[in-house]
This record gives sequence, structure tokens and C-alpha cells, in this order.
Amino acid sequence: MLASTVQLYKNAYTGLSRKTWYLSVVMLINRSGTMVVPFMTIYATQKLHFSITQAGFVMGLFGVGAIVGAFIGGRITDKFGFYPMQISSLLLGGTMFIVTGYMHTYTSLCISAFALSVCNESFRPANATAIAFYSKEENRTRSYSLNRLAINLGWAVGGALGGFLASVNYDLLFWVDGCTNIAAAILLLKLLPYVKSGSKHIEHKETTITKPAYRDTIYVLFLVLTIMFATCFFHLFTILPVFYKTSWLLNEQFIGMLMALNGLIIVLIEMVLIFKLEGSRPLTGFIQRGVMLVGIGYALINILPVAAWSAIISMIIITVGEIFSMPFMNSFWITRTTVNNRGQYAAMYTIAWSIAQIAAPTLGSQVAANINYNALWWIIAAICLITSIGFMLLGRKIKKQTEAL
Repeated sequence: MLASTVQLYKNAYTGLSRKTWYLSVVMLINRSGTMVVPFMTIYATQKLHFSITQAGFVMGLFGVGAIVGAFIGGRITDKFGFYPMQISSLLLGGTMFIVTGYMHTYTSLCISAFALSVCNESFRPANATAIAFYSKEENRTRSYSLNRLAINLGWAVGGALGGFLASVNYDLLFWVDGCTNIAAAILLLKLLPYVKSGSKHIEHKETTITKPAYRDTIYVLFLVLTIMFATCFFHLFTILPVFYKTSWLLNEQFIGMLMALNGLIIVLIEMVLIFKLEGSRPLTGFIQRGVMLVGIGYALINILPVAAWSAIISMIIITVGEIFSMPFMNSFWITRTTVNNRGQYAAMYTIAWSIAQIAAPTLGSQVAANINYNALWWIIAAICLITSIGFMLLGRKIKKQTEAL
């Protein structure tokens, strides 16, 4: 039994390129410092004494900056390549994390949060394009899962360490986040050689006309559903921490460990699960089930009693839903791209998540302030149900189109 389990894990990680592994190591270093965002609402309300609505607006500006950053990052990636975009984003983002730690007024924090997000989120389209570049079609979902594993292992480290640092001094969060960004840039320069991947460097472009991403109807529908799901999911890192702090009276260290649990579960089971499931059914089928599980996880917050173990059970269910949905979402958009338009597809996918990053704290904080938190969790569960049905219908639409060809 033990031998077969070990072999299963070994098989799950076999066949991925060395450069894919290098990218994941860089991501691990970068995300090990991820602690500002999950604690920003608590930082803004508890240390800076902003209202929950003001804290929600600050988090919303992270989303606005992410949209701008994704657009810029996608355009630069398609024009000049993913390599310079990743390096510049990591260096600028790291610097802005440190600067943001010195912004203590509402206006200055809003401006700095926007600028930080522009720099930081321009990394995503470049990184997604790099993974596609270094992976093979048959192991692309696992390549993205490996990258997600690095993100979530880093998230687990950052969440646990962030909870400890927040209990000591919130200013330390910004310094650690900034320094790990800069360290990731240096490591990327060390591990991976410069790659001429942008259209500026392509000597023989494809002669076939490629459809712009915004004219791909299936993709646009996919993005609408992604926004709905991501808006629900982002409450996990924006409104939920402050809810646990103020309503359930859980301390920062426990909240940090709860965030770390999300990453640890993904590290332990995602790669193996993807290895077993990849190719066994349409991508939308997995996404549909994952979205439904996330909705159930949020509903359990209202159903279960107020206790630390209830928060843990809810987090486990939401995390399993994340595992079933997000890796296959990445694979879905990649299947609709070519080498010449991959940056714009990646940018639109990133922008979809960025829109959700605005909507989640902005709308969520309004519902929490003007109604109550319980209503918010029921609304999120209902949206997840509707979105799950939407992915099911999208899968049927794709199947009909495929059969008609």
C-alpha cells in the first residue's frame, strides 16, 4: 500500500521539464512572502482604524491595479516576451511592497495599493505564458498544477509566518513580502536563461489568422463564469479573515494557520489528483464540480456552530473545490490559444480574476456592513450554484460545436 502510494506520487511528478521546475522554485520563493494581502483588511481595520467599508475599498483598488497590470503585462509579454516582463514585475513589485508599508493615511494607502497591484499583477500573464512555453501539451495541466503547488506551499509558509509577524508587528509583513519578490527576481535571472519569446523576436510568424481573444465567444462566456466564481472565492482572503477576527473572535495566529491549511492541502493532494483525473472527462466537468464544492464550503460557515473546528472544515471543503476547478481553468484557456495570441488570452484571464478582486471586497464589505455576514455567505453559496450550472451548460455548448465540425 505504501509502495503504491509512493509510486503514484512519483508518477505524478514525472515528465515535467526542468525549466518548469525552475519556474516553480522561483514562484515558491516569491509566494513564501505572501502575507500582505490576506492580512490587509485586518491591518487596515485594526492598526490603521479604517472602517470595514474603507478596508474593502483599499482591497478593491488592488483589483483595479491588477486589471491595469494584467493588460500591460499581456501586451508586453506578446511584444517583448515573458522573460523581461517577469523580472521587471518582481523587482518593481518588491519595491512597492516595502513602500506601501510606510503609507498610513487612507489616501496614501489607496494610491500605493493601486501602484503595488499594477506592478505585482503584470507578472501573471508573463508567468502563465512561460509555463505554456516550457511544458508539453500532454502534461500542461500538471505543469500548471506544479506552479500552483509552489504558490500554495509558499502561501502556507507565508500564511503561517504572516500570522506570527502580524501578532508582533504588521510592518514586518511588507518588508518580508518585498524582499521575497526581489529574491525571486534574482533567482529567476540565475536559473533561467533569457528567452526571445515575444513577437518582436519571432522570425517566422504563423501565416494563419488567429482570432482575437475578445471575439472568441466560448472564451468570453468562460470569463464571465470565471468572474462570478472568482468573486466568491476571493472572499476567502479578503472578507473572511476579518469576519473570523471580529465575529468569531479568532486570533491572527489561528487565522494565519487557517490560510496555511489551504496551501498545505493543495501541496499534498493536487498533483496526484490531477495526474489521476487529467483527460478522463471534459475540463468543464471538473470545473463545475469544484465551483459547487466552494459554494458548499461557504454555506457551512452559516450551518456549523461558531468554533475553530467549523472554520477548519469549511476551509477544507473550499480548498478541495479550488483543486477541482482552478488547474482545469488554466488548461481550458490555454487550449484556445496559439503562440501569437497567448499573451492576450492570459491577460484577459488575469483581468477576469482582477475584476473579481475588485468586486469581492467592495461588494462583500457592503453586504457585511449594511446587512450582515450570514447573508453574505448565503449569497456567495447561491452564486456558486448558479456558476456551477453555467459551466455545465458551457460544456454542453462546446460538445455540440465539436460534434458539428
